[in-house]
Amino acid sequence: MKWVKFKIRTVTDAEDIIVSTLYDMGLKGAQIEDNVPLTALEKEQMFVDILPEGPKDDGIAFLSFFVEKGEDGTLEVQGRKTDVDSLLADIGRELDGLRQFCDIGDGSIAVEETQDIDWINNWKQYFHQFYIDDILIIPSWEDVKPEDEGKMVLHIDPGTAFGTGKHETTQLCIRQLKKYVTPDTELLDVGTGSGILSILSLMFGAKHALGTDLDVCAAEAVAQNCQANGIAPEQFECLIGNVITEKEIQDRVGHEKYDIVVANILAEVLVPLTPVAVGALKKGGVYITSGIIDDKEETVIGAIKAAGLTVTEVTRQGEWVSVTARREEK
Repeated sequence: MKWVKFKIRTVTDAEDIIVSTLYDMGLKGAQIEDNVPLTALEKEQMFVDILPEGPKDDGIAFLSFFVEKGEDGTLEVQGRKTDVDSLLADIGRELDGLRQFCDIGDGSIAVEETQDIDWINNWKQYFHQFYIDDILIIPSWEDVKPEDEGKMVLHIDPGTAFGTGKHETTQLCIRQLKKYVTPDTELLDVGTGSGILSILSLMFGAKHALGTDLDVCAAEAVAQNCQANGIAPEQFECLIGNVITEKEIQDRVGHEKYDIVVANILAEVLVPLTPVAVGALKKGGVYITSGIIDDKEETVIGAIKAAGLTVTEVTRQGEWVSVTARREEK
């Protein structure tokens, strides 16, 4: 199908009112582009496969609205047939009305027709099979090549919301897990996403894994990836909730239960997570962290030491850091 994109240049303070106004006239699903820094809550809910810092906030925002274009060239908004010029004029009038009582900045509108795109699956063209050391990571839509038969293969379908394993932080965690997983390992994976770390741990020989995540989509992603890799449902449980702030989730996760707790999350989340992770670890258990940009290394190490853990190893890849620590045996 084809879409017409109406892209409005405005200011960040006017984002909400413009989105609300155009929503009322039938334009839904706005795409917002700005350089506003993430809030603490947004950082807590983000996965780590993101740039550590974006451009400086300049107060400018771009709002894009997409309208499906029919085979006859017409557009449809709220069941009403229209065309590009008419809809452009309607949007312009709404913006002119908003100018009367608030600053919307430039307010210019660019119109662009997209190509036929499968919005859900188009991103797959950028993700192909690759190696992490001797492990082949392969997306669900590709086949294992004959020369790779017999190697450890992780079949992964990250979906549109989760990482693929290519990020340095994920790879740092995988290497540490490979060192510490044993056949008796009970693993807690905080921020499990598509389940990469837990599934690989089970493939390394771990006994059981439990993953937690804030995103409800994680449960489905985990289930699909477990099935793709022959992981039985009873081997890997996924809980949706905040293990840092929700006591119910903490109780369901359990206390002094895990041989390994792994967390591939941003440093800002690792600091409040660490005391909770310590409570979940068995005595002698291992805490593997990543998602730490290099200038936050000492902050995370400080939180780990303050929680009573002993740092045993710090590994690096690019500008990212992984810190591994152990709970005392006593």
